[in-house]
Amino acid sequence: MTTVPETSAPPAVPFGAEHTDREIRQQPRVWAEMRERVREQRDALDAFLAPLLAEPGLRVVLTGAGTSAYAGGVVRSALAAVLGVTVEAVATTDIVAEPAGCFEDRARPTLLVSFARSGQSPESLAATEIADRLLDRCAHLVITCNAGGALAVAHRDRAGSHVLLTPSEAEDRGFAMTSSLTCMLLGALDALGRGRVRGLGAAAQAAAAVLTPDSTARITAFARRDLDRFVHLGSGPLKALAGESALKLLELTGGRVGSLPETSLGFRHGPKAFLTPRTGVLLFVSNDPHTRRYDLDILRELAGALPAGQVVAVAGRADGLAEAAPAAEAWLLPGMSEADDAALALPAVVCAQLVALHASLRLGITPDNPFPAGEVNRVVQGVTIHPLD
Repeated sequence: MTTVPETSAPPAVPFGAEHTDREIRQQPRVWAEMRERVREQRDALDAFLAPLLAEPGLRVVLTGAGTSAYAGGVVRSALAAVLGVTVEAVATTDIVAEPAGCFEDRARPTLLVSFARSGQSPESLAATEIADRLLDRCAHLVITCNAGGALAVAHRDRAGSHVLLTPSEAEDRGFAMTSSLTCMLLGALDALGRGRVRGLGAAAQAAAAVLTPDSTARITAFARRDLDRFVHLGSGPLKALAGESALKLLELTGGRVGSLPETSLGFRHGPKAFLTPRTGVLLFVSNDPHTRRYDLDILRELAGALPAGQVVAVAGRADGLAEAAPAAEAWLLPGMSEADDAALALPAVVCAQLVALHASLRLGITPDNPFPAGEVNRVVQGVTIHPLD
């Protein structure tokens, strides 16, 4: 197995990739700023959260659309373990489309945690309004990058709400969510986890800093291979990471490279038909000892089925990787061997972002705006919010 080396300064950035490239690389620095913001608001956050977390039967709902929905999936199990309450990840698109199915128990106290880069998507504000209408008691923690967005403005001075803003640089100017996603992830894990999620802080920052220089040649070479589709695999919290990684590749390549997310066990149940000799695989290997066994099983199987170099394991530690698949490649995340998977996802998603960036450049697409004709928009358009009967 091979590891990703720490390298020298990156070369010049191609035209049309300036924002996306910078926003991927800035993440270790803005993560430190995000943690400082949470520390500065610690007293206010505790005053807001403590009475809620003491409520018998509290339900925490993590919500967002697209990439922001995957944020909830990544942090759900870590927060459930820390908080000792029911924590669910439910997309705003599901809340808006099927309100009664998402909020069945009107009397159950609920904390709705909303993730939103711009806070301007129609579903973002509608989901909070629906929750207020259908639930007797609903508080709101809004984690967003845009202080002037409709979601932040609606909840900024409102009783029963707390708005946690990321650093302004995290409101990505590029099309795809990169540093916005990871800052919101980190904000949720710090604000609600209160230091009990392993692997946050300096360890995650250092691991990502090793990856971001462009001369991490193996990541670039993998992305620039003549592959026409990719599979992203992960289990537990890393299932949502696989979904986000597949979405990033689809977005930045303008839909020209197919991507399929699945779990290590679920892949064999039909989705394996997606494989061709020109398929690349990114497998996010869990740090959980039990879950890891299943990841290593599928690593062994896929490394034996595909040409050399087309299967990559992204992992916090090396044990078992070489035994499972000696010819496979590994991108090891230093310092993350004991991290919870939700924290491991922070530097791991940087790998996926870099793959998507360089796959886009290989195809001659401008990652900052992969849909110049406006077929898909940075902030979703064309959504009608229908009245709730």
